[in-house]
Amino acid sequence: MRMDELLKFAPRPTGAGDMFQLLRDRQPRTRSDLATLTGQARSTIAARVDLLLSSGFVAPAGEASSTGGRPPATFAFNPAARVVLAVDLGATHSRLALTDLVGTVLAEHHEPIAIAEGPGPVLDRVVELGLDLLSTAGRPVSDLVSVGVGLPGPVEHSTGRPINPPIMPGWDDADVPGLLARKLRVPVLVDNDVNVMALGEHTSEWPEVDHLLFVKVATGIGAGIISDGQIRRGAQGAAGDLGHIAVPGGLDLPCRCGNTGCLEAVASGPAIANALANAATSADVVALVRAGDLDASREVRAAGRHIGEVLAACVSMLNPSVIVIGGVVAEAGEHLLAGIREVVYRRSLPLATQHLRIVASRTKGRAGVLGASAMASDHVLSAAAIDALIS
Repeated sequence: MRMDELLKFAPRPTGAGDMFQLLRDRQPRTRSDLATLTGQARSTIAARVDLLLSSGFVAPAGEASSTGGRPPATFAFNPAARVVLAVDLGATHSRLALTDLVGTVLAEHHEPIAIAEGPGPVLDRVVELGLDLLSTAGRPVSDLVSVGVGLPGPVEHSTGRPINPPIMPGWDDADVPGLLARKLRVPVLVDNDVNVMALGEHTSEWPEVDHLLFVKVATGIGAGIISDGQIRRGAQGAAGDLGHIAVPGGLDLPCRCGNTGCLEAVASGPAIANALANAATSADVVALVRAGDLDASREVRAAGRHIGEVLAACVSMLNPSVIVIGGVVAEAGEHLLAGIREVVYRRSLPLATQHLRIVASRTKGRAGVLGASAMASDHVLSAAAIDALIS
């Protein structure tokens, strides 16, 4: 961004944390640049730059060009200064990653879990694996500054507590942030897994898109909503719960939520597997489709049509420019996408679909950890958090 553009939009910093926000774009700047941007005295700028340099969040970035005399030194955000732990928990899987402050993965681990074992065993394992990842990456525990967690159920965002999660017995109102923070001694941010995946897909693959819908099709079905470039959670954090919207033709199928005819009961991975003689899990369904099984391919495409019926209403309501389909069932490939596109483009208004793209996730299973990393990093890099860390 040009200097005149920065001057037009930049806030007037009042502290080191505020000034740090001007450096988060990772562009090298001189003390003179910062003085021009902030309107503050060079002595004030020098003191705040020294504070940020001593913290490691800002590092020397070489010298600027000079028209005469000694070239001025430049400084830039140093994302390697600290690390965050990103945790993506599903009904049957866990993926953890240790990342720097811009989401670069330094160490990673993926293993099956049973979320139904409850918060105690599952979160103890998260702590164990997190410490292992720190060791693998050669980073001391003191470098860890925050943790981001995605959970496969409704989460009250203000508290980070799961609320009546259908596939997480024993987790209702569990103090997930408190349980992890007591052992890792850093701030812990928790959200619904699909919100976290939407954030990960958006920040890593579609940063230029302001209106995006991420749909996860796996054990459950849910959506994360990006509108005006921001994640939208709703009043209690329940926005995007597509899986429990009723769909035509599903009225007699019971859902785990207690209702009947929900999209999840008709089109989730387990629902597709139940319709096939030789599949027991979502992974089995994907394997059959990839092997060319016609029955599996037909059922996946039919599930895509059911999902498309719900998404057509979402397109008319939210008018996204990109819908990203992720989750294990999306790994079945074009059959699911074809069913979704068939209905969405037919049922939605032409204006809403004129430039709409419906695509598969690009993050190859990493959307959850990338989003958890972004959530945790944004928290610790806020002006107030930087001021607290360097005080």
